[in-house]
Amino acid sequence: MTALATHDPRIVKALERSLDLGETGIAVAAYHRGELIVDAVAGLADVERGTPVDERTLFPVFSVTKGVTATALHVQAERGLVDLQAPIARYWPEFGAHGKETITVEQALSHRAGIPQMPEGVAPDLMADWEWMTRRIAEFKPVFEPGTTSAYHVLVWGWIIGEVVRRTDPAHRPFDIFVAEEICTPLGVDDFHLGVPDADLERVATLYGGNEFGIVDDHNVSPRAVFPGSDAHNQRTVQQAVDPGAGAIATAGSVARIFAMLAEGGELDGTRLLSPHRVDTFTRPREDPHAPDRILPIPVWFGANGFWLGGEPEASDPLVGDHRDVIYSPGAGGSLAWADLRDRIAVAICHNNMDTPAVTSPERTFAPVVRAVREIVAEREGNGR
Repeated sequence: MTALATHDPRIVKALERSLDLGETGIAVAAYHRGELIVDAVAGLADVERGTPVDERTLFPVFSVTKGVTATALHVQAERGLVDLQAPIARYWPEFGAHGKETITVEQALSHRAGIPQMPEGVAPDLMADWEWMTRRIAEFKPVFEPGTTSAYHVLVWGWIIGEVVRRTDPAHRPFDIFVAEEICTPLGVDDFHLGVPDADLERVATLYGGNEFGIVDDHNVSPRAVFPGSDAHNQRTVQQAVDPGAGAIATAGSVARIFAMLAEGGELDGTRLLSPHRVDTFTRPREDPHAPDRILPIPVWFGANGFWLGGEPEASDPLVGDHRDVIYSPGAGGSLAWADLRDRIAVAICHNNMDTPAVTSPERTFAPVVRAVREIVAEREGNGR
């Protein structure tokens, strides 16, 4: 068996099983100890045209994006340009209006800022207008008293964090350019897009389903016009928007490589973006971590620094591992990426059937893939690699 398990029979069989369970198109990439060990695809990128998924297929990954956006903010913190305990208004003065002057960067990162709503009247073209979005967010009044409750900021989170990054960047680069130049290029990541270029639109997988999700939406948190499902995200305007909370479109390999840097303590192939100490802090739970989330109807075990956390029974996703040294980012419709800081594993799974999270019997559609990856990792560890 070669080190790269693209055609490893365990992965091939696992992907076929995922298709049997209901997946349409699927891609998985995994790193172990900084080495790419799995990069494989199966199924259809577009059913109507019969287009197969290949190694260049781009998948919308929704809130998996948040893990990369949080990483961008921590790059700024690493450079001494952001204090996570400081008010956002220190860096973005307009944000401090209407009772938001005390909201800290960490409160926003951990979904405790109290402003989970999207702007009234938002539509795909307006969501794609960065200045329109950030001006409206600056005018928000908190729905919940800042810092007192956890309320998942489904969509708006991205512009809050992204604008802090932009404001603290000495060059004031657009957020997508910052991510490209400060994360993707140093790591050799070619196919992580916050706004897909015209020439690459044909590579984007068609999404299916995912247009209903049982969140509590009394506050315009996820309005229908821009809801994170196939209806909105198959639109070209949305595919080309810079949406740092739910809009990345990427290959599984590109996502996995960024998470591999985290799994390696902030460095990959000689390129260091974060210190080991800072990455270690990512497993710290947010304030009042056991309190029910006011938006999501599921148990939420979330960190102070922008990532979901592993190891919490009945709350963490068991696919990512069963211990506390795991950080992960799940996306609407089921896309998933995680970094196991203890065992130095990073995995990204992307797909285009957003209704498959409902499949739980006889098993979840990603379960065979995760088992196969773990078998390959165990074999490598047994061989001393």
